[in-house]
Amino acid sequence: MRAAGAGAPAVTADDPLAQLSLQELQVVRLAAAGASNKQIGAQLFLSPRTVGFHLYRAFPKLGVTTREELARYAPRPNRPPERPGGSGHRGRSARRTGS
Repeated sequence: MRAAGAGAPAVTADDPLAQLSLQELQVVRLAAAGASNKQIGAQLFLSPRTVGFHLYRAFPKLGVTTREELARYAPRPNRPPERPGGSGHRGRSARRTGS
């Protein structure tokens, strides 16, 4: 089930996320990132109602009552450091050779 877990940091024992099942964890991370129940369901092959149930079970375990409070559990993107002098993309100014 790498649909939602790809690139997500590991959960440590002292982390409240450690109390969640794998399915609850995936749903919480997607909801925290702003996805709707319908979007989460489509990505994880679940019905929106099942997604809602996973959130219902996860909220008390995390001590939250709203989706907005889940934002602290949103995965943080791992972006590589930018190179000095720009992104290295030449854009339209790149010189074309040939016809």
